[in-house]
Amino acid sequence: MLAPIFDRTPNSTPTYYYTGDCPHGGELLKLPRTQGVEQLAHSLMVELARNERYHSEGKMYGVLLIQTNTGEYCSIKAFSGLLNGKAVVAGWVPPIPGRDRVAIAEAATLADLATMKQELIDLDRSVEREQHQSLAAEFADRLAKLAIEHRQRKAWRQQQRERFESTLGKIELAVALDQLDQESRQDGRERRQLRQERDAILQPLQEILDHTDARIRELKHQRKMRSRQLQTQMHDAYRLMNFLGTSSSLRELMPAGIPTGTGDCCAPKLLHYAASNQLKPIAMAEFWWGEASQDKRQGEFYGACEERCQPLMGFMLAGLSVQPVSLDLAIVYEDEYLMAIDKPAGLLSVPGRTIDLQDSVLTRLRELYPEIYSVHRLDRDTSGILLLARDKLTYRHLSQQFETRQVHKVYESILGGKIEVEQGSIELPLWGDPLDRPRQKVDFNQGKSSLTKFQVLGQIDGYTRIEFMPVTGRSHQLRVHAADARGLGVTILGDGLYGCQANVKRLYLHARELSFTHPHTLERISIQTQCPF
Repeated sequence: MLAPIFDRTPNSTPTYYYTGDCPHGGELLKLPRTQGVEQLAHSLMVELARNERYHSEGKMYGVLLIQTNTGEYCSIKAFSGLLNGKAVVAGWVPPIPGRDRVAIAEAATLADLATMKQELIDLDRSVEREQHQSLAAEFADRLAKLAIEHRQRKAWRQQQRERFESTLGKIELAVALDQLDQESRQDGRERRQLRQERDAILQPLQEILDHTDARIRELKHQRKMRSRQLQTQMHDAYRLMNFLGTSSSLRELMPAGIPTGTGDCCAPKLLHYAASNQLKPIAMAEFWWGEASQDKRQGEFYGACEERCQPLMGFMLAGLSVQPVSLDLAIVYEDEYLMAIDKPAGLLSVPGRTIDLQDSVLTRLRELYPEIYSVHRLDRDTSGILLLARDKLTYRHLSQQFETRQVHKVYESILGGKIEVEQGSIELPLWGDPLDRPRQKVDFNQGKSSLTKFQVLGQIDGYTRIEFMPVTGRSHQLRVHAADARGLGVTILGDGLYGCQANVKRLYLHARELSFTHPHTLERISIQTQCPF
């Protein structure tokens, strides 16, 4: 069951957190999904791909990295529900105990449900239903054709009436019109006779179908009630163990209602097994394997499902040591939809590609807020306001505002020299040379249009304090527009990348103000911070 991990220091960089509020103290409990456990999951995917037994159905699989009481790292694996119709499969974590206690009732109920299902199929495909559908279609076709014929006759009679009225005398006209009226009444009788023929044939079949449909409704109700009864028995029998050593039934944990399949997912099975065997969880990953289903794709990682697993997380993680989270970040605005951080200089906005570039605003915030997204970025050496969204919808709305230039930004900076002009605009296209990253440069052929407005605030000791109002948001835009001779021709103080030689400790560039429209309240939000220099 336990698979040893020979790398005793698995990569612990988190990519997601399973979280839940402790039912006792209320503190936030967390279990990460790390790059290390994702590597274990990818190894399991290779195993699944080699074995055809795992190709027949799509489902969730999970891997839990654990540490034994001897300090050894191991992994355990689980599948959701049944695997090829079996709940217990060698090498995989067994189902949560309790199912065996209702096994007889479950088998009897499942047999009854299968019988009901087959009867429903037979009733839906009955000979009478097929006959009714075929005959109804036939009569509908005959009535449609007859209607066309009658419309043509009616049009012809109208033409005859108009001709008779202009050519016949009074007595002859009366006789001719009466003949046309008789033909019209005959058409009506013909339609009624066809409908009566239809009703005479279809009505007996319809009565049989009404009885059949009543039986179908009764069977569906019985099936629903039997399923609920079995689920209730199973939920009373299922008892989950946590890391405090306490257990509770699903009904006790979810008194408001238990979705079908609760307790059969990978995460509860893995955590229950670990808690029951005194194994310490380190990290967990769940992924989909097999044929795609709705929003699930093969090989993709997913978090705790909202309906069945998330409500259990607080109880199941109880007993794990809570690591205090120190964000070391100043939150300057926060509501239920978004957050603004006063990012310090020297900290990345989002993690980089290499292991030494993982510390960032986004990484730190995801310690407490697993579902948070950086709407834009600031250079690592730039300080100031960084806006983040707390859900995907807010993220999309705010990102669109940045893309359509509806966000007003003000940066404050100190230049490493004096400039003569007090205010103005700089419009120089910027391009990132792939052979000289991360530097950007002005390029009128390949560059993207970039516009910056500026206003000098003052000059002292040979330096210039200035406000930048970028209209576009290109990488290093303010830094290049300041340093390039076709811009201001003076580098930002501390910007060694673009030629500043001053011996200072930081880049003197601060994102001081940010204004945008709140995606949900539609209010105009203006956030300001104090310039730190």
